[in-house]
Amino acid sequence: MEQILLILDWILYVLFAINILYLLVYSLASLRRRPAKMAPAEEHKRIALLIAAYREDAVIMDTVQACLVQDYPSDRYDVVVISDHMRPSTNEKLRALPIKLLQVDFEKSTNTKSLKAALEYLGKDSYDIALIIDADNIVNSSYLVELNNAFADPKVQVVQTHRVAKNLNTNMAYLDAISEEINNSIFRLGHVNLGMSAALIGSGMAFKYSLFYKAMMSNTSVGGFDRVLEMKLLYHRIFFHYLPDTYVLDEKIQKTKNFYQQRRRWLSAQYYSFGEFVNHLFPAIRDRKWDFCDKLFQQASFSRVLLLGFTFIFSVCLSIWIPALAYKWWVIFGVLLLALAVAIPRRFWKWRLVKAICFVPYSFLLMFINLFRLKEANKKFIHTAHGIEE
Repeated sequence: MEQILLILDWILYVLFAINILYLLVYSLASLRRRPAKMAPAEEHKRIALLIAAYREDAVIMDTVQACLVQDYPSDRYDVVVISDHMRPSTNEKLRALPIKLLQVDFEKSTNTKSLKAALEYLGKDSYDIALIIDADNIVNSSYLVELNNAFADPKVQVVQTHRVAKNLNTNMAYLDAISEEINNSIFRLGHVNLGMSAALIGSGMAFKYSLFYKAMMSNTSVGGFDRVLEMKLLYHRIFFHYLPDTYVLDEKIQKTKNFYQQRRRWLSAQYYSFGEFVNHLFPAIRDRKWDFCDKLFQQASFSRVLLLGFTFIFSVCLSIWIPALAYKWWVIFGVLLLALAVAIPRRFWKWRLVKAICFVPYSFLLMFINLFRLKEANKKFIHTAHGIEE
């Protein structure tokens, strides 16, 4: 029995250590900050700015107004709002603005359905760039110019911009903002610095229009359309660029209930996309599609909150029952803390960080419960309500 426990301990330790060292490598890589060198583009490409809005009456007007005041020729971009189950009064206000409003009324709504409806409405060859913005996002006036400069390079087909917190009004929002920036450091800046593709995040992402059209029209995912989209594109060797200095403001989770729902949707999308594409692993290794393999590894890995929680629990339990096995667990727990600390931008290192960290154990509990509710989560669209509370 003791031998079995020893073997099981080492198997779990190796699996956790691989995950943690992976985070550390890319976290350290994010410390190297290279300023972007983008010359002004000679051509203003045609841009379709797509906003899927499901019951987003509280935030959609501010988002659209920000999109309409761009330092970009107004005849070279269109704001396209896909209004799903929004109030008639909201639709009337939107109709009065110089945008394209597409009203849909799906029985079972998803972002995938909304975006596909928009693409069918716009046509296959109407634009050069497709930009995806969430209904709660805010962009500054230079956003489209910076994006257009990036796409002036003919090699650029996909770009992820830097999503940052729009609100820090609660401790949960502060923790969510830190989590977002850890993702930006490890899965975007760190990856790009080591020659790998940046991760997509669902909004603030732009594509060569024809590429997006083709990939989306065959996408049938219920939640996390971006997960399936990036797996498809990475398998076809499409590189994802990252613009760390081009910002899109995104509303952060303010309540634990919304955190639970959102993370449930994210976890479901993560493991669903892993199941859909794991059979491509060996062909990808054979063909040296390392970006795809890297993304598949991410999909199979524990989220950072679960990794943090389980590593701590194993360390404590072994310290109580089998101290000789605990030392190595405390070492990788320390390495994990180092990886996360390095990835947190200095502006978040305030006393408020201590208060936010107090929510981590509760967040772990919610994520742990979510592990047992993933199957049903992929059968329906789980909406996160938006609107910053005063």
